[in-house]
Amino acid sequence: MPQRLDELQQSANNWLLGEDFQQLIQLTEQLYSDLSQWTQQGIVPKVLIAEQEPVKFLAGFIAASAASCPVFLSNPYWVQQEWQQVFKIVQPGLILGCGDWGLEINNYYPNSGPFLNPNWVMIPTGGSSGKIRFAIHTWETLTASVAGFQQYFQLQEINSFCTLPLYHVSGIMQFMRSFTTNGKLIIQPFKQLETNSFKAPVSDFFISLVPTQLQRLLEKPDTAKWLSKFKAVLLGGAPAWQELLERAREYQINLALTYGMTETASGIAILKPEDFLKGESNCGQILPHSKVSICNDVGEKLKKNEVGNIAINSQSLALGYYPNLFENREDFRLDDLGFIDSKGYLNLVGRRSNKIITGGENVYPIEVEAAIRATNLVKDVCVVGASDRLWGQVVIAIYVKKEQKVSATKLQIVIANKLSKYKQPKQWIAVEQIPRNSQGKVNYKQTNAIVEEYLKVSNQIL
Repeated sequence: MPQRLDELQQSANNWLLGEDFQQLIQLTEQLYSDLSQWTQQGIVPKVLIAEQEPVKFLAGFIAASAASCPVFLSNPYWVQQEWQQVFKIVQPGLILGCGDWGLEINNYYPNSGPFLNPNWVMIPTGGSSGKIRFAIHTWETLTASVAGFQQYFQLQEINSFCTLPLYHVSGIMQFMRSFTTNGKLIIQPFKQLETNSFKAPVSDFFISLVPTQLQRLLEKPDTAKWLSKFKAVLLGGAPAWQELLERAREYQINLALTYGMTETASGIAILKPEDFLKGESNCGQILPHSKVSICNDVGEKLKKNEVGNIAINSQSLALGYYPNLFENREDFRLDDLGFIDSKGYLNLVGRRSNKIITGGENVYPIEVEAAIRATNLVKDVCVVGASDRLWGQVVIAIYVKKEQKVSATKLQIVIANKLSKYKQPKQWIAVEQIPRNSQGKVNYKQTNAIVEEYLKVSNQIL
């Protein structure tokens, strides 16, 4: 019997805390048996998992992987337009779960679409574009990420407290870390964390959060105190602002800033908590399973402290975006800009595609956003560029007021001495909410639409 199912059956203790462990074993065995009947006939269905319940999700993932069926992890809360994208890409052979579009359980389809390796695991990624695509992983790329994490933190067992969706890379990797190292796994909806309803000891656990989640937990002293008990709080998904980091230090949170993505099976650089509490706010050191270099526009490697594009060579790197493979996995260049400092820490500057060039000067939104957040007058902010006949581009800030009396004029005055004049926003757009996905990443397609509509209505077409 395949190793993954064998490992599940031989688990001496219930490692999935707070869930029905026996149900997990029974569902996994049954689904594996069903899938084996198909594979023995030479039919290897593409399994699309769109399950809301954690036990059923994990049963589907383990069984399909054990049966050597290609697996597509999917968000059960996608809407009809998104499901149409997914079905066009995937053309699934078996759907497990039920989403907003009324997907049927155990609904078989004939094999169709592009050929793919039966050991592939496809993890969805939309990035900032909002367009769904699937990064191609294997059990080997996922476990390489686990091994790097394990070695970096010098652990035998990795205990994970998961509040992020299992279909997301930061969710499924928490399962992988616990399952493959004989650690414990707790799965808890984030809303329950805000009520501080979970009382189990967590001193040996890692928890993964995105900045907006951390902010909400730090708003209440009780949940902030509870969060400080974790071995480490992995923070990623989107850039964190300085004020948030300072509040985390005040509460002595063992924060571990992480840099990674779906394509790298989560973090490839992590700042250890002890460094964070000493005042560091960068992405930390590179994990053992990965190598990172900084390159200029023509691909030449730069020296320490020189800013350029981040390039990755990692054992955990995805094979491609389904159904296409990467032409070069040895030097995977990103749009992200950064530098490696003299201590060997990775520092993130921003994204080249988000860079604003105004009057010949380069402006990186992350710097402007940090200055605006530091005013403590906004709940959220996003800085983008808009075309301008005179300047090429102008800087525009989309923001959510912390109080009704906050105005664009007041914000402009407060940041006047914080940023060079060319970096200061020329337009301020107040909104009720900035469009972000569940991991906190800005949907730039929607923010650009907000800017276009604002300029059109205000007759300020630039």
